[in-house]
Amino acid sequence: MDTTKAHSTGVGSLRHQVRQFLDRFAQTGTDALSSLLDTTQLEHLIRLHCAHQRERTYPPMITVGLFLEQVLSADHSCQDAVARGLSHRVAQNLSTSSLNTGPYCKARQRLSSTLLPALGKTLGQHLCHAQSKPWRWRGREVKLIDGTTVTMPDTAPNQASYPQSTLQKTGLGFPVMRIVGILSLGCGAVLDWAQGACSGKLSGETAMLRQLDAALSPGDIVLMDRYYTGYFTVARLLAQGIDFVSRQHQLRHTDLRKGLRLGKGDHVAVWSRPVRPKWMTAEEYDSTPLSLQVREARVGQWILISSLKDAKAVNRQELNQLYCWRWHVELDFRAIKSVMQMDVLRCKTPEMVTKEVAAHLLAYNLVRSVMAQSASQIGGLPRQLSFKGALQQLRVFEEQLRHGAYTRVLWLCEVLIAGVAKLKYRIARVGWSPGRSSDDQRISRS
Repeated sequence: MDTTKAHSTGVGSLRHQVRQFLDRFAQTGTDALSSLLDTTQLEHLIRLHCAHQRERTYPPMITVGLFLEQVLSADHSCQDAVARGLSHRVAQNLSTSSLNTGPYCKARQRLSSTLLPALGKTLGQHLCHAQSKPWRWRGREVKLIDGTTVTMPDTAPNQASYPQSTLQKTGLGFPVMRIVGILSLGCGAVLDWAQGACSGKLSGETAMLRQLDAALSPGDIVLMDRYYTGYFTVARLLAQGIDFVSRQHQLRHTDLRKGLRLGKGDHVAVWSRPVRPKWMTAEEYDSTPLSLQVREARVGQWILISSLKDAKAVNRQELNQLYCWRWHVELDFRAIKSVMQMDVLRCKTPEMVTKEVAAHLLAYNLVRSVMAQSASQIGGLPRQLSFKGALQQLRVFEEQLRHGAYTRVLWLCEVLIAGVAKLKYRIARVGWSPGRSSDDQRISRS
């Protein structure tokens, strides 16, 4: 595509709006990391999910851009987003718009509920596929699984879809949403997520994880908390050709004297299939293996379990180091909930709450795409860079990137990426210490 030509099109055209959006997040180049979403693909997604939208003050692409700026800003208010929209129109010599927040809020409501999730997941998958070989573990993609919760305004619609905790008295708590996500260890992108209430049938994290099989591929290695290490979850991963590393569940007995001995405190155990749970059909149960072979290894004070059973290829210390990287998913959720302020949502209806979560995760992946470019430029790892620092840089450069001439945008992107590359994260200098407990690791990085 001729990018110069794209900039010369009418300021009200979808192509121009898409180009400005991509410029805003340094998606201006031709290499894999700087063209994760090109104009043709982004236009296609907008038309696919917003086919019946007519041109307004807030068309879909403009609304998406303002929504992302809203969740990335420190203010987070609709009034701030509307003021930004007015500023953008004035910069393009368009007629001024009202500062009334009503039209903008209605524009967010008109957005298809599938658009923002589609953009976020597509970007995350492209970023994961484009990452360089050194960002992977022995050439294999490592993915992190974990869950978290967020709260939202105490409105009747939100309470109906996301009831508050049963431990709180009626009228004293807030609606709670549970989110389970799959993230890439190498680039930090969110690849897929599921969300739901914290009460009711099949509302647990393992049930929600079953909705995310499409984000996992044969050959992946999954790092997960011991909460997910039930027999049927492990069996499903192995059936897909996916390896895993986790801690042993506290209710499962480990006897290192039995099974195939791999070394001191290291063996392969045989797990027998438990009785059929109520949520599983008889057909699914019959297709599950009668037994599983799982490696169990003692490292320090904990027992690690894994499907990586070749002790010569992966010894206990290497297995422990791999598992310790699981803590990055905690840091990622902290960045999303604390730095981006998603811990308390602001929308008052379940439909808008879903869009608000998707907007946060799309914005998070866009920041990660800038960090990936910076890490690639210095030959380092994205995990060595500061997410908060990258977000601060993007906030500073936002206006100039959006409205600069093409050659100036390219130069600004170079300055932005070089600046982010200098923002090292303290964890890169501290490093992981094998054998220490998870709580100790957390304290040393807080």
